[in-house]
Amino acid sequence: MGYSTRHTELSSVFNPDLREISLPGSGIRIINTGFVSDSVSGDFFSGSDYSISENTTFSYPVFVPAGKGSRKAILLLHGLNERSWDKYLAWAYCLAEMTDSYVIMFPISFHINRSPVSWKDPRSMLRFLKEKAVTRGEVRNSSFANIALSNRLSDDPRRFLKSGYQTVYDLVKLMKQIKDGRHPFIPAGSAVNLFAYSIGAFLAEIIMMANPDELFSGSKLFMFCGGSVFSNMHGESRLIMDKLAYEKVYSYYMEKFEAEIEGQGSVIDHLVSGRIGMAFRSMIDLSRFKNAREKALNSLEDRIYSIGLRKDTVIPAEGIVMTLNKDCRVEVFDFRHDYTHENPFPVVNNNGRSEVDRSFEKVFEPACRFLS
Repeated sequence: MGYSTRHTELSSVFNPDLREISLPGSGIRIINTGFVSDSVSGDFFSGSDYSISENTTFSYPVFVPAGKGSRKAILLLHGLNERSWDKYLAWAYCLAEMTDSYVIMFPISFHINRSPVSWKDPRSMLRFLKEKAVTRGEVRNSSFANIALSNRLSDDPRRFLKSGYQTVYDLVKLMKQIKDGRHPFIPAGSAVNLFAYSIGAFLAEIIMMANPDELFSGSKLFMFCGGSVFSNMHGESRLIMDKLAYEKVYSYYMEKFEAEIEGQGSVIDHLVSGRIGMAFRSMIDLSRFKNAREKALNSLEDRIYSIGLRKDTVIPAEGIVMTLNKDCRVEVFDFRHDYTHENPFPVVNNNGRSEVDRSFEKVFEPACRFLS
């Protein structure tokens, strides 16, 4: 079955409210698994974020491979401003089928089902968009799809760091559950690799570089449309964030972030004081902590592989090459069909479907070989 058909089939049967989902014609199952995020305190959050219960208590889907006895798992990390798993279901299925691994689709803090339902409701967000336009005027690339994230980041760009920080420690908790045999069904001590896309790749890269509690010492990371330092990304998009939010986030991390760290006792100072914080700081710009970044990436040269896309304007391939090419394997593809960063494999109902399926295979065949 090709990617396009598989995507349509999985989107029709996936239900995050069901405990277990059997997939027709396949031995692969999906199990939605509960999780409680309890690694950070209330004073860590911005505004009223601590009161958003969806971000603390949620579930994550795991594709369980058909073969019995697997002791391998893959963490799948998604892109910025995603509100549903639909786009990634066929990705996870392919990884599970081709590598015989449990594929853990873990939501980044305040994304997917870790955010209020209203954030992805077109009617609610369109009304909010109109209300915001009264006070701030028309903003380029503002849309009902990105207004929730745009407003949050415009209000406090530190949320970008804080969301990543909370997610890292959630993943540390998950990794320890797997290592110690406390996961509900993934076997104790299973080897865990990572497949990461877009901003998820940025997060995964930092995790690999920092290697918290030595939990990722044997892990491999495959990145798709990701791997660049922050300064070479361009997140302005109707599906990601608007011009105002992008400019505020960019100017904060490029011009104000390091100065704020020097403030005694600040929350930011606490976040960036350890290995995770230093890895994050080194991934802001090529000129920052260059020696530390290159040393870390060099130590990972056999365990990182990235594929970028030539027409990607959000995380341009040139930025990925500039960040990784000295140390890690990087390839740049260009598909024959129309695509964007946000939608690299569009599902079409015409003769272009087979071309999209071939593009999917072109990326996922080497990904599966690398992560097997």
